[in-house]
Amino acid sequence: MKRYLLPPLLLLLALTAAAQNPVIHDQFTADPTARVFGDRLYLYPSHDIFPPEGARQDWFCMADYHVFSTDNLTDWTDHGVIVTQNAVPWVRTDSYAMWAPDCVCRDGRYYFYFPAAPRDGRGFAIGVATADSPEGPFMCEPKPIEGISGIDPCVLLDDDGQAYIYWSGMGIRGAKLKKNMKELDGELQEITMPRREGMPEMPPMKVGGEEMKGLPDGFKEGPFAFKRGSWYYLTFPWVRGETGEGKNPTETLAYAMSKSPLGPWDFKGIIMAEHADHCWTNHHSIVEFQGQWYIFYHHNDYSPRDDKRRSARIEPISFNADGTINEVKPTLRGAGINRAAERIDVDRYSQCSPDVTIAFVDTLRPFRGWQATLPAKGSWLKYDGVDFSDVADAYLVISVKADDNTELSVREKSAKGKVIAKVTVTVKSEGGPFRRDMSGQWLTLTAPLAYTPKGVTDLVVTSGGGVSVDWLQIKNRPKYFTPVAAGAAPSTPDEQGFIRRWSLMEPIAVDVRSNIVFTDSWLRAQFDEKLASLPKQKAKWYNLDSENYNVKLFRFAEKYGKQTYGSYFWCETVLDVPEEMENVRLAAGSNGASLWWLNDEEVLLLSGDRRMVEDDGVSPRLTLKKGRNVLRCAVINGPGLSDMCARFIDENGKPVTNYTIINRK
Repeated sequence: MKRYLLPPLLLLLALTAAAQNPVIHDQFTADPTARVFGDRLYLYPSHDIFPPEGARQDWFCMADYHVFSTDNLTDWTDHGVIVTQNAVPWVRTDSYAMWAPDCVCRDGRYYFYFPAAPRDGRGFAIGVATADSPEGPFMCEPKPIEGISGIDPCVLLDDDGQAYIYWSGMGIRGAKLKKNMKELDGELQEITMPRREGMPEMPPMKVGGEEMKGLPDGFKEGPFAFKRGSWYYLTFPWVRGETGEGKNPTETLAYAMSKSPLGPWDFKGIIMAEHADHCWTNHHSIVEFQGQWYIFYHHNDYSPRDDKRRSARIEPISFNADGTINEVKPTLRGAGINRAAERIDVDRYSQCSPDVTIAFVDTLRPFRGWQATLPAKGSWLKYDGVDFSDVADAYLVISVKADDNTELSVREKSAKGKVIAKVTVTVKSEGGPFRRDMSGQWLTLTAPLAYTPKGVTDLVVTSGGGVSVDWLQIKNRPKYFTPVAAGAAPSTPDEQGFIRRWSLMEPIAVDVRSNIVFTDSWLRAQFDEKLASLPKQKAKWYNLDSENYNVKLFRFAEKYGKQTYGSYFWCETVLDVPEEMENVRLAAGSNGASLWWLNDEEVLLLSGDRRMVEDDGVSPRLTLKKGRNVLRCAVINGPGLSDMCARFIDENGKPVTNYTIINRK
């Protein structure tokens, strides 16, 4: 029997994104079926898209399937398209009806079940694709499973190895599968479907399985069956409201229990009530992962005015001692523990003060996500489950939109908890460490941590005034610097002669909006003014060893929560020279303009808008006197990064290294 392999052009590179509800942030993902294979959870949703021209515009539209996976429920990898309607021989290629799927593993082989509209034009059929990996590539069988006319397949592998398949069609039906996982086990029954008004009479059909007994009246679809202990569960979307003309019934998620995989079933009630916004459908799966049970379901988060474009969500689910299921309330937060060092969308909060609202950041691009607005002093939101275990030398990065001089705090556990970090939004002036986005409204601010929590805790954002928040991150710094204690042993130049021990004064803000102004005359005026004001400065000094030959002044400012753009940096180092050295030269580089002094004599000006290049400028011949020599540098930058490097070279251009470097007093 010939099988059909998904075309290689449709196998996409794996893409990774962090997520809360909805769990996938860059596309619509309805009807999510979750399965655990090995130590990862795999998600097989249907893929809503906007209808192409010529297709029904107010209906569901699905042309292919992606598979996603995670090992922590927050970091999701998109493994790309695994099946598409254009690559299945029995599927009508313009049907756009690839609805809810499932995938199971048996004897190391993965079986992917999916519904679609067949080429012969009769209702729906269910096909099978197989692979050696849960991510594919999947090879499609040339024909659908005989005896199934319906949608939303689900397969249960029982403890004794018997496989059962369930689907929606003429009610919810179930049947045994043969060991090959591609055929129904049992006789097929020939039936004649009732003729619909205005439609031609259909020939008889062969149908397998049996209708599941004991389920409530009303519309039902999307069966998902699983076993927990000795109980079998049959769960399904169910319309409990009135139907008919003028009614708008929406789906709940309901369930029944049995001691047998095919029933009869004892209906128990609701798992999840109707969506509050009247999203017409819901569809789900229930799975145990890392010792906790979860329900996956969908909602029209990214398309609030269109409930035919849905997105997958997740919540924890719990059971009572008798096996019954506790009702689940949908949340924005979802499930999973976020690492503090990853980007956290705090607009997906767990709790908030009554005045907090959410809205799309960009209504024309909903996949950009949401913003949470804290409108007044005292407004707050809480985000549960953030792991600080990997946080070391870190700082806060937060994306906000606010009035000028608005304070914002990130606290631990409650609105009165310990302050982790605090920022002041400075919009009208150019002060403050921030970057604007393309709209000019959103600011990305940084601030040092005042306190670092331990382990897993909850974050609370509190407002000192009207502010909107998009996301935050507790960002670990690369180790750019090592603090040098008073009385520490002297340092030496590195092998290339670069000086790595410096005393850096916290940066001073300067009104520099463009590096075009960096003419020699403007620079000298700026440097002279700042040099004259140095004795009056009460700024803090830091003795540091640089991990790099180029001293990253931008990261120094960032680390201590000071001005990062439009900054003036003052740098000093003290050289202890054993014997007088004549005819040496200072070789330096800087990002931004810089002026250099040796023993209070100006020796080098690096002017203009430049990038940091080693030995970018070289001084005239100098003499390093015996004993202590003081090398000073002033660096000024505009809207860009800043760093500098310096070393001494001899007449032949070779590095001078036979001296030591000590702390500034």
